[in-house]
Amino acid sequence: MNYNIEEIEIADNGMLCEPIATYSYNAHRRVRELRLFDNVLPEVNESDIKVVELFAGVGGFRIGLERASKHYKTIWNNQWEPSTKRQDASIIYCRHFGVDGHSNEDIATVPTAEIPDCDLLCGGFPCQDYSVATTLQRSDGIEGKKGVLWWQIYRILKEKDDKRPNYLMLENVDRLLNSPAKQRGRDFAIILSSLSSLGYTVEWRIINAADYGMPQRRRRTYIVAYHQKTKLAKQFASKENKFEWILEDGILPQAFCCTEKDNKTHSFGISKDIADVSDNFNKGKKESPFKNSGVMSDGIVYTLDTTPEYDGPYITLGDILVDEITVPNEFFISDEDLPKWEYQKGSKSLKRINKSTGFEYKYSEGAMAFPDYLDRASRTIITGEGGAGPSRFKHIIKTESGRYRRLVPVELERLNMFPDNHTFGSSDLRRAFLMGNALVTGIVENIALILRKRM
Repeated sequence: MNYNIEEIEIADNGMLCEPIATYSYNAHRRVRELRLFDNVLPEVNESDIKVVELFAGVGGFRIGLERASKHYKTIWNNQWEPSTKRQDASIIYCRHFGVDGHSNEDIATVPTAEIPDCDLLCGGFPCQDYSVATTLQRSDGIEGKKGVLWWQIYRILKEKDDKRPNYLMLENVDRLLNSPAKQRGRDFAIILSSLSSLGYTVEWRIINAADYGMPQRRRRTYIVAYHQKTKLAKQFASKENKFEWILEDGILPQAFCCTEKDNKTHSFGISKDIADVSDNFNKGKKESPFKNSGVMSDGIVYTLDTTPEYDGPYITLGDILVDEITVPNEFFISDEDLPKWEYQKGSKSLKRINKSTGFEYKYSEGAMAFPDYLDRASRTIITGEGGAGPSRFKHIIKTESGRYRRLVPVELERLNMFPDNHTFGSSDLRRAFLMGNALVTGIVENIALILRKRM
């Protein structure tokens, strides 16, 4: 799908929520102007912020950072998908940003010495089991039971020692604050303990992109950390009322305004002994002590529940749709298949049997909107969004002509605020999968705008 982007004017007013079609068109032109997609590493000046991007996917963090400011310069990145012969995300990343500074290897096999020093390390690491195993033979006594990717972040930061980055920007699923079910909040406590032991002050917030005008209801945990030697960490240390940092003075509240939800503040300590946290944190408790917003410094956690505060424009699903005449026929739902989709979207009450125990039980689920509403932000894109088969979770819209169809890849890209056709070259199925794994770049952009001002 090609568009005449030369006719699009760029708005330099700093407004994040311009109409998404214009946003996507502008992204094409702006990245060319900023030379973000060259096949060589960018020239880095003294005033620039050197970035290392881990678990890079198709470059969501990079797009958000570099759209926020030309002074964010990504000097090294890593993307590797296990058990996959064709590395689609890596291929797409290199096609846009070049091969220099790109690593398509298992990060666990990359020596820290090969990763350049940077000012900011960013990445969206997978949510898995963060528990640790201890061995007498290991000097640090810590290793991940499943070798999960959080421990690679920890390993890189630890081995960088006095050259570790001053700033971190990380993203994960919203359930991170409550996992695992058997020990609520343990996983996040391990992360905070790890970062505290390395000298970082950490703030976090669960952010739903749609609450701030963006076109998708996507809730994710965003983490911003700054080392104790930075101006930001010293400013926090000087605050008498630490909770003001969560509501007003921190990076996240200045990027995304919020108010206190229920006047219930919580403060508690977390051990810097990571193995102890893994074994004992919140053991036997039914609820996680972590609220949706908070900050941690020197092992002390301050946390409370917040609600979004936003009075700007909102982008809806209807705003991002392409012209119906450009949609390939295979994305339309046939009259024959339409009842199958209606069934998937409808309410159900079914008898099921546990194969292991033989126990019979009733499985129920409520109805979903069919078709999807066009006058509000879309539902969350999932990795199974692609493919023609009927599904409860795929988006279905009704066109002006009265036909029903699935979303095309460009529309999925727009819901994550990527440039149009960013994932072009992969199959439609893989493009949908990649967007299901991606983040909303507008979130990163807004955080990056504030972070650069406060550095």
